[in-house]
Amino acid sequence: MSHSPSSRPPRSLAALLLVICGLAGASYFASYMRLPVVPLFARELGGTAREVGLINSAFLLMLGVLSFPLGLLSDRLGRTPLVAAGLLLAGVSGVLLAQTASVPQVMAVSLLFGLGLAAVGPNLMSAVADLSPLDYLGRAYGWYTTAIYAGMSLGPAMGGWLAARLGYRPLFLISAGLTLALAALSLILLPGREELRRSTPPAAETPPLRVGGILRRHGPLWGCWLASLGACYGLGAFVTFSPLHAQDRGLSLKAIGVVFALQAAASALSRLPCGRLSDAVRRRWIPAALGLGAIAVSIALIGLTQSFAQLAGLALALGVAMGLAFTSIGALIAEVAPPGGRGLAMGGYNASLYLGMMLGALGMGLTVGPLGMAVSFGLTGLAVAASAPGFILLVRSFTPPDR
Repeated sequence: MSHSPSSRPPRSLAALLLVICGLAGASYFASYMRLPVVPLFARELGGTAREVGLINSAFLLMLGVLSFPLGLLSDRLGRTPLVAAGLLLAGVSGVLLAQTASVPQVMAVSLLFGLGLAAVGPNLMSAVADLSPLDYLGRAYGWYTTAIYAGMSLGPAMGGWLAARLGYRPLFLISAGLTLALAALSLILLPGREELRRSTPPAAETPPLRVGGILRRHGPLWGCWLASLGACYGLGAFVTFSPLHAQDRGLSLKAIGVVFALQAAASALSRLPCGRLSDAVRRRWIPAALGLGAIAVSIALIGLTQSFAQLAGLALALGVAMGLAFTSIGALIAEVAPPGGRGLAMGGYNASLYLGMMLGALGMGLTVGPLGMAVSFGLTGLAVAASAPGFILLVRSFTPPDR
């Protein structure tokens, strides 16, 4: 006997988290199939290094600018409708990408792709925060981000494999088809507002808060956003320019996909132990700061690599550093933010992620021509390191609640 969303029998916390994690992992798998291939596709269309940087910057700018308001909107309208709409737009962008014939067209489609994904990440993360008690936040985000990075590890490897055998355009259509299927599944599987309310811890059942009040009174939240921005400045440079650096060193499409897969797999596998560490340490900002420093060092050294083994080793180190930093930051944001403002907080978090990646891609796009890969990656590492003192100053005064 079937049930409508409002009459569906209640599911346990574990079942709801499993649904959210599964959908998140599948969404990132479908999206990241195309992510490391687009710079190479743009280069084949005649794009310069600066234009490749601008393409990724346009995509990430949309993610960064819209994640905040779409997260805020979900505090009022619910998570599920926005996730489904975002996946729909992301799928349509894949179909359009397969039809592009110039670099400006690729950039325009990247804007639509960014608009779609901006509605997905903040709202799935907010749903995890809504469901999880304080003493389980680290582990919940460990499972959630493990699912994401499993998708990120398998997606690029599959994308590189398919692009090498079928070509760029068939790959984009396959990615689009998977994403559109996930849009339909999200309407069926994600919890509705009534089911989410039944499963939400009582402390989280508060009305949406005003934006101004949250932003004025929550310095630690700004600190978390700053750390996310700094870390993702390095990630944006890695995602955009490590494929070009690897290609310049003679690596094949398959090998480039493997480098991305290793980085994402290391990040995924480190998330669960890092989540447990985050729950065990009373002040979550300490492992977050250590991870931020390790990201800075890894990024700074990438431009010096000469072989697949060297690049793969640093990709692994970067993945573990990301696991340490982002699992703690995600749980810390959920701990710092008022329950009625979690959509806003996670929207700001995702905005910081994508704006950081956009700035990293743009920054290296401007410097890699005159300065070269080695110097540009070194400067990027310094920029990541520069965000650590501000993060520590803003969050160290926060007193975590009893768990």
